[in-house]
Amino acid sequence: MVHTARRRSTGICVAIPAIAALLASGCAVQAPQVASKEAPQSVDTQKAAQLAQAAKPPATPTLKRKIALGRISNETNYGQSLLRDTHDDPLGKQVTDLFSKALTESGAFLVFERPDISRIQDEANLVGAKLNLIGTDALIVGSLTEFGRKTVGETGLFSASKRQVAFAKIDIRLVDVNTGHVFFSTSGAGEASTETASTLGFGSQAAYDGTLNDTAIRHAVSEAVNRLSNELNRRPWQTYILSVDHGRIFIAGGASQGVKPGMTFDVQTTGEKVKSPQTGFEITLPGKSVGEIRIDSNFGDSETTEGSTATVIAGSLDGTKPDQLVVRMKGAM
Repeated sequence: MVHTARRRSTGICVAIPAIAALLASGCAVQAPQVASKEAPQSVDTQKAAQLAQAAKPPATPTLKRKIALGRISNETNYGQSLLRDTHDDPLGKQVTDLFSKALTESGAFLVFERPDISRIQDEANLVGAKLNLIGTDALIVGSLTEFGRKTVGETGLFSASKRQVAFAKIDIRLVDVNTGHVFFSTSGAGEASTETASTLGFGSQAAYDGTLNDTAIRHAVSEAVNRLSNELNRRPWQTYILSVDHGRIFIAGGASQGVKPGMTFDVQTTGEKVKSPQTGFEITLPGKSVGEIRIDSNFGDSETTEGSTATVIAGSLDGTKPDQLVVRMKGAM
């Protein structure tokens, strides 16, 4: 009996320091402060990549497409209210503004305002100016189709973690302004999260973080704009002849589009336009090459007023009006 009591006493003496050490280590360990977790490619990373790409001289000219930004509405249940009508869409306006900013910063588009065109018209009327609207190559329309938040977490014996996650998805399409034909559609998705953790009740804590919503939408917009840019960049570059004066050719497109002295281009006829009995659409037949020009210099002080001068180095443009010709990269039809 004496030996049994001694063994029990020894076991208790060993267990007490072990428990004390475990509690002490739990009190000494504190989880780090709240950290925001972004998608693998953050907005800052994408902007840095765009700036680095823009700084490089383009291998081939980049034609800036004229894009009209139309309706981008909120089609989710988030932010909806019976007291709001279809014209009062704060979340849809936020997405539209983010799209306009991302398209402009990409350097691949000339962006034209359409949702607030009435305000621009009112401002022009105040000073008696005439609003000179420019036609565009395509109209962007779309909507925020998925948007929400969730909280996920894990609980262990002595620790717990909680993660707030915001998710957004945007669907957009490009519409031909001449025919109303939707010729391209894509989507962009984004996610943002914040994680907190604690051990034995000690650690970081965080309340509802509303900025996660904005970050998720911004990621979704960025992905959609990247896909849009990649699609339009597949189309062959071309421009037009502005004027011909004593052997000098003036064409639209300058330094901001990557047109540099020494480059050579084909000059082709525009080709006849015929209506297809099969689809009802107008089809432009292939033109024929009539000459080749070499860029001599650039002129203009902004991307909307730039142009280049060129000289004919092969063939002849005699007998053909400038509005009947197009300038294309070699090999493009």
